[in-house]
Amino acid sequence: MLYYLHHLSDYVPVLNVTKYITFRTAAASITALGIGLFLGPYMIRRLRSFQIGQVIRQEGPATHRTKAGTPTMGGLLILTSAVVPTLLWANLSNWFIWVAVLSTLAFGAVGFADDYLKIVRRSHHGLRPRYKIVWQVLIGVCIGIALLMLADSEPPLYNTRLVIPFFKRAITDLHWFYAAFAVLVLVGSTNMVNLTDGLDGLAISVFAVAAAAFTALAYVSGHREFAEYLQLTRFSPLTGELTVFCASLLGASLGFLWYNSYPAEIFMGDVGSLGLGGALGTVALLIKHEVLLGVVGGVFVIEALSVIIQVGSFKLTGKRVFKMAPIHHHFELIGWSEPKIITRFIIVAIIFALFSLTTLKLR
Repeated sequence: MLYYLHHLSDYVPVLNVTKYITFRTAAASITALGIGLFLGPYMIRRLRSFQIGQVIRQEGPATHRTKAGTPTMGGLLILTSAVVPTLLWANLSNWFIWVAVLSTLAFGAVGFADDYLKIVRRSHHGLRPRYKIVWQVLIGVCIGIALLMLADSEPPLYNTRLVIPFFKRAITDLHWFYAAFAVLVLVGSTNMVNLTDGLDGLAISVFAVAAAAFTALAYVSGHREFAEYLQLTRFSPLTGELTVFCASLLGASLGFLWYNSYPAEIFMGDVGSLGLGGALGTVALLIKHEVLLGVVGGVFVIEALSVIIQVGSFKLTGKRVFKMAPIHHHFELIGWSEPKIITRFIIVAIIFALFSLTTLKLR
């Protein structure tokens, strides 16, 4: 909404800055951080008053049992801190903004239902896995159809071409199959973030690094001069506005991390992890860096692969590869302290993020 203040610049010249993406990106990030820091204590108090506390798995590490009862569903704080600044500072006539916001809220709603059932049942079991996947797939299908509609608009606002990092000339147009591909990306990203959410501040820290990388990727992909110089054949005039959305995600992540850092005062719950995973996957689709998502979110991929390897190995051989999966629990059980695991994973996440930026110019 504040974007439209630049129309008053004839009367108040300083308001002209609101039309620039760079200014609104910084403003959105600061606003999101401010909302998170301001509402955090209130949210923690309210969740405690409603006795909305974390239920710990009995088969999990023994050190986690002291965390039982810590307020959860903090994802509500993250999503509020991200969506409100986006609506304040973004150009709301941009279709990409609405796709990103609605996708984030839809996946967050699935997570909310899962968290709610866990609290009501006083168990770590919420939605049945198959129901959770079904809802994720349905949301993914809706997003995929929306993207196809944007691609079929006149003039086209989107394209269904797929570009592989390091091989920019190897372009494949998926056409109608792109909707199925979008579902795969979205379901994968939501569950990868969800699996990473197991230590205080781990998932939100890694997500913040990924959000920062996507802020840069969204900006260069939506800037015609940068896109042409970097040979980004997927340029769209709508892409740049997602920089504001990504910056809001980054600010919201930092605001939440203030209270989620070790030892955590609040957990994000599935409403946070599924919402953030959906946001990450949707942004990757919209800015046409779908494959690069696997690099930017390399830590999330590793966490998911550790679970797949563990389950596959146990079913095929009856033996476990790791002491416990996801892999951050394995490191706990071999003696690494929780803060050390988190710090080292953040370092790895930063390396992945920096590496992803190197692919922009490579042909």
